Amino acid sequence: MRAKREFRDRSATEVAVLDALVDRTENGMTVFELRAEVAVSIDDLEEALATLKDDGLIVIDNQTSRTVIKPDERVVPDENDLDEEDSLLERLRERFSL
Repeated sequence: MRAKREFRDRSATEVAVLDALVDRTENGMTVFELRAEVAVSIDDLEEALATLKDDGLIVIDNQTSRTVIKPDERVVPDENDLDEEDSLLERLRERFSL
């Protein structure tokens, strides 16, 4: 699953982080899981996380024994958005910047 369209006009690393988090909305992800999923340097990941946190697009949950990062609710698409967002034409447009 991907983050809502209005949150995709960001750096590639930030979008990749949001997409990874949206895929794991319920459980969230640790920084190590995010780094493995997004495959960027720790410095780039740290910068992206700081920006997303400042913009209120991620939530840090440290209520359990491990600290996890979750997407803010407004980043997660509704079921109605999924049909539109996952269309082949939309994916091609985004991939080739048409």
